[in-house]
Amino acid sequence: MAPVSFLLTAFAVVLALFAASASAEKETHLRFYFHDVMSGPSPTVVRVAEASTTNASATSFGAVYAMDDPLTEGPDLNTSRLVGRAQGVYVCDGRDSLSLLMAMNFVFLDGSGYNGSSVAVVGPNIAGVPVREMPVVGGTGAFRFARGYCQAQTYSYDVKTGDAIVEYNVYLRHP
Repeated sequence: MAPVSFLLTAFAVVLALFAASASAEKETHLRFYFHDVMSGPSPTVVRVAEASTTNASATSFGAVYAMDDPLTEGPDLNTSRLVGRAQGVYVCDGRDSLSLLMAMNFVFLDGSGYNGSSVAVVGPNIAGVPVREMPVVGGTGAFRFARGYCQAQTYSYDVKTGDAIVEYNVYLRHP
């Protein structure tokens, strides 16, 4: 009988510790607009590498882009408050459909409430899907040890210039 009561007590302690650590976590929802500007005199994304067959591919398969895209509160780049930057790379990795492998940090600026903090995202971004989901794999500052996911939904896309505005909703759990 004594071993059973010991096991029950140990189980209760483990449950109490788990509940305490789970309740200490915060859940944060961030919403912003990502401006991927390929046109004009000051693009925020540039092609930095390509395969020998990239230009013959309908999906730009093999192209690698570096980005430093503004993140704003609203969809208008000229009138919305700048809250951060999306910095990183993406690779066109779909041969038959436009699909991107994203590796980026959302770096938050002064006025965002999270100045200097960042969220790291690495995952697939399949352009033909209306709402794309990518994992959050970490963070810094206020988002140290963050985990979660983000959802991307195209707000607008200019076929002629390649410029895009994407709404991001980021859902985080962090200490």
